[in-house]
Amino acid sequence: MSSPAIVKKEIPSAEWEMRIDLAAAFRLIEIFGWSDLLATHLSARVPGSADHFLINPFGLMFEEITASNLVKVDQNGTILSETEFDINPAGFTIHSAVHMNKPEIACVIHTHTQAGVGVATQKNGLLPLTQHALAVIAHTGYHGYEGIATDLDERDRIASDLADHKVLILCNHGLLTVGESVGEAFMWMYRAERACRMQLACQQAGAELMPIPEQVQNTTIERNRLENSKKGYRPIGKREWPALKRKLDRIDTSYQN
Repeated sequence: MSSPAIVKKEIPSAEWEMRIDLAAAFRLIEIFGWSDLLATHLSARVPGSADHFLINPFGLMFEEITASNLVKVDQNGTILSETEFDINPAGFTIHSAVHMNKPEIACVIHTHTQAGVGVATQKNGLLPLTQHALAVIAHTGYHGYEGIATDLDERDRIASDLADHKVLILCNHGLLTVGESVGEAFMWMYRAERACRMQLACQQAGAELMPIPEQVQNTTIERNRLENSKKGYRPIGKREWPALKRKLDRIDTSYQN
């Protein structure tokens, strides 16, 4: 595998910046406790390319991911960068489903957390129990479980179920989030994961739940659709992502290599 210095010199600056952001997301997911050894994956579209994206090498822990060891692939799964690693076939199916069908999406994140899977196995999915949940429900779709995602025919159905949502609950499987930047996709995962954790905490407490009136639910969902958009005061990831990268830099800057 080429040294990081050689790799950085050979690739365009826009791609290198995307590599740094994606590597940062892997490290932050490890810090937040959302990783699943080698089983989950993140990807980012290569800037300026219609059909190339970056994904994690199958065999490295999230804490080992750097800008230079991310693998570049095309939408046929052909590896385009020099690497000693393969890619996860199921990961390719899931991520290529989005990158092939959603040209506006730059980043896709998929996790198997205890809270995310816990909610994904529930018949009614994410429930309108908290303000946090309503913010996520406003942007959430569902995709039925079809087994381990190695059937390329599933890609069209994943894309169809994602539609214009930012969060896709993969039933009996986990969570998937997307964004026009790595920061946006990461923050949707943060919000979805937190809403799932709160739901499980409410359910496990065994206490009678305080329902939110339906009209308040609808109003809150509509407000979130506006305020989380580019026209709102809190477009997701714009403020949070630089702060998260500063947090990561205080811990370890090796992801930039």
